[in-house]
Amino acid sequence: MSYRSFQNRSREIRSSRSALLDDGLEEGGLKASASFSSEIKEHDNDRAVETLQDRVSFLKRITGDIHEEVESHNRLLDRMGNGMDVSRGVISGTMDRFKAVFEKKSSRRTCALAGTFVLSFIAVYHLIRVLRFFM
Repeated sequence: MSYRSFQNRSREIRSSRSALLDDGLEEGGLKASASFSSEIKEHDNDRAVETLQDRVSFLKRITGDIHEEVESHNRLLDRMGNGMDVSRGVISGTMDRFKAVFEKKSSRRTCALAGTFVLSFIAVYHLIRVLRFFM
């Protein structure tokens, strides 16, 4: 219940009380009005409790969803971490092989020959491409 509707309700109760007093009702009439007022307050309290229960259950569902999302992200991060560890191992092994190849002098010559071949292939490819452009 909003604050404004609560104010309106309490104004109605006050005006009904003053009407009862102005009419000159007996004391029993005033007691009936007071019990009526307490019933309204009790009803308003019950509605407020129901609203609060709905909000609490909604928050509980949200926290459950957040928990599931966090668990899902943690599993994803664990899998990514394991994948990175495997990649790190593969790269480490490859680097060890490169070091072993470059430590030998004969391997250096082979790598230099392969590099020269690749560079000459790229140069010939671009030369052919340029010649086609002018023809």
